[in-house]
Amino acid sequence: MVNEQEASDRKQILKLVAQYAEKYHQRKPYEAGHRINYAGRVYGKEEMSALVDSALEFWLTAGKHTEQFEREFADYLGSQFCCLVNSGSSANLLAFMALTSPLLEERTIKRGDEVITVAAGFPTTIAPIVQYGAIPVFVDVTIPEYNIDVTLLEKALSHKTKAVMLAHTLGNPFDIKAVMEFCKKHNLWLIEDNCDALGSKYILDDKVNYTGTIGDIGTSSFYPPHHMTMGEGGAVYTDNPLLNKIIRSMRDWGRDCSCPSGMDNLCGHRFDKQYGQLPMGYDHKYVYSHFGYNLKATDMQATIGVEQLKRMPEFIEKRIHNFNRLADGLKELEDKIILPQATESSEPSWFGFMLTCKEGVSRDKMVQFLEYNGIQTRMLFAGNMIKQPCFDEMRKDNHGFRVVRALTNTDIIMRDSFWVGVYPGMTDEMIDYMIEKIYEFIRNARV
Repeated sequence: MVNEQEASDRKQILKLVAQYAEKYHQRKPYEAGHRINYAGRVYGKEEMSALVDSALEFWLTAGKHTEQFEREFADYLGSQFCCLVNSGSSANLLAFMALTSPLLEERTIKRGDEVITVAAGFPTTIAPIVQYGAIPVFVDVTIPEYNIDVTLLEKALSHKTKAVMLAHTLGNPFDIKAVMEFCKKHNLWLIEDNCDALGSKYILDDKVNYTGTIGDIGTSSFYPPHHMTMGEGGAVYTDNPLLNKIIRSMRDWGRDCSCPSGMDNLCGHRFDKQYGQLPMGYDHKYVYSHFGYNLKATDMQATIGVEQLKRMPEFIEKRIHNFNRLADGLKELEDKIILPQATESSEPSWFGFMLTCKEGVSRDKMVQFLEYNGIQTRMLFAGNMIKQPCFDEMRKDNHGFRVVRALTNTDIIMRDSFWVGVYPGMTDEMIDYMIEKIYEFIRNARV
């Protein structure tokens, strides 16, 4: 119970925090010559006050603020269940490992089963598949959407195929209609890696859906460059009650008990049931139905997420504005560079602006020129994942993965593509400066 003096002291502390945030954490106006980062945190006194308020409670693990975030994030997406975790990579690990649960019976993914994915993307979309001992099956992508070429899905199918696991690249949804039809036809799981696409929409059967909520499981990342942040953090969401049960079990050490941290015996049967070959009445808090992890985030992170979630509409609007300003400003260069294109039936919440250099324009030289002029750039993450050093041993005897036809466009992206940011902290002056420097490089480019 908080007494009157404690409440007063706390109110004074939070007032000072808000003043401090406004004085020392205001974003400085952009001036020509300042470095333009591809991404960054956009926050204010609300996030800092919420963080300190939670810190004063000194509840250092998941608690009431975590539950609040999970509830409000699920409501935002229109999803039934949300599970907060400590990173987007953990979210992908948890989403995949949930599909290995024996509770799924004949649909359980087992070692040696195949999962269709792409090599053009981020490693942790693929890592859980490889680390578990399943087989990633790599399919090429399309340009300028930079997502899976759905015409190759049937060619990727085998009697071992159990799932499809794909990211929405830089906020641009993959062809969900085609992928969902394929998955339903063959009774396959679909994991949507939504880490770069929070707030993106896809129209399916005349209904507007947020990406991440159409497949069986969706994942998000709240790392600082992403659409919203809580520093580190991620989420796994689903409409399937059984999958939610498995996800929460595996997040919390694999335990069978669903009591929140700090609470005991909510079911009233803590000591009166038989589990496995344990003695009758063994403490249910220490019964493990899965091999799990501790992937929880903290309440302090969750409080930041609650405040960031309120900003999502303005964040999305600004990302779209910045993307469109870049696209309009660069359209006269389409004979030299390929500009990104939204997938049909989609409304992307763009994470970045992808550029692919055509013949006669060097990607490496353009990147060096932009970086020299203070414009931060990024590759499309791994480029072609199977050419990364971590695949060296697997590549020697083509063991542990399968490739469907040539990854032609994937290699083009690895060699000729890069992206710049469109995050909400960017101003029109920053966007216009990027356009100016890209034009300057193209004008001076040599074959």
